[in-house]
Amino acid sequence: MSIPVAISKGRTGYLVVLFSLILVLMIFTSLSMGYIHIPLMDIINILIEKIFGNFHFIENTNEIYLAVILDVRLPRILTCTAVGAALAVSGGLFQGILLNPLADPYTLGVSAGAAFGASIAILLNLSAAFVSVPAFAFTGACVTLFVVIFLSYSSKNPMSGLSSNNLILSGIIIGAILSAGISFLKFIANEQVSVIIFWLMGSFASKTWPDFFAVMIFLVIGLFISIFFARDLNLISLGAKSATSLGVDLKKVTLILLVTGSMLAAISVSVSGIIGFVGLLIPHMVRFVTGPDNRKLIPLSMLAGAFLLLMADTITRAVLPHEIPIGVLTALTGGPVFCWIFKKSRLK
Repeated sequence: MSIPVAISKGRTGYLVVLFSLILVLMIFTSLSMGYIHIPLMDIINILIEKIFGNFHFIENTNEIYLAVILDVRLPRILTCTAVGAALAVSGGLFQGILLNPLADPYTLGVSAGAAFGASIAILLNLSAAFVSVPAFAFTGACVTLFVVIFLSYSSKNPMSGLSSNNLILSGIIIGAILSAGISFLKFIANEQVSVIIFWLMGSFASKTWPDFFAVMIFLVIGLFISIFFARDLNLISLGAKSATSLGVDLKKVTLILLVTGSMLAAISVSVSGIIGFVGLLIPHMVRFVTGPDNRKLIPLSMLAGAFLLLMADTITRAVLPHEIPIGVLTALTGGPVFCWIFKKSRLK
């Protein structure tokens, strides 16, 4: 298997700018596409007015365009990009902590915990209050994480409790239990079962500005923490003994990054439902470009994840004859692609 060649610091900056420009272009493209086609100049004029408050630009703009852009498409598109970025960063953190390129937010059962918490909120009819579903999802993710850590921890050998094998095995066990719990909630939900099922399949329909700001706040905090500990994450890949000898507080850094990754996964699941393969596929693919250096991998994964999920959402919203849940589309497309990448890497 070939080892990715690490890119230089200067080239990383160019790639960040390039990925950012591609993402912005995708955002404008997505804004113009849909049941109502909106010309690019009208979109630009509306956004200029929104940002700078200059009404001269929208004097001749169709009022329907204003409503569609500002109240429907823009909050949905920005929420989608933020969720894609958060899932990719979360996946990169889990892969770095567990030293496993096949890890993602589902590996430790974190996404299942968030889904279980959000399902309880929906079952209790708390979805009308915006803060309820995200709060329940985040609580579910955090409780799941700490239960996984508790199960994997050994008092006789404290350091082994943070090993990737123990964490992954514990996550699989808890994830299976939570999946059964979600099935039970659907069984007793009666008329609300369709709401839970549709939510679990993932969708960005009817997303609002509060959804975007909630994800964005968590994303900024998570990105800052991830970049701050990126060097320590690199040292952890050398092994526990080497990282400790180089000054890394292994237990502290691991817990902080596990909580950060869980936080990003929880807010994503609470807003969009279950969306698979973004946290798994994006960091794995970007690693072929950046190498294993998390200082480069994390920001580029964030931009690539935002672009991929936005493109998938645009396809299901504006290209397909009927909108299908975004989680279904990412699974149907991401699964075969990842199988191809994995098989190709095994043949080298």
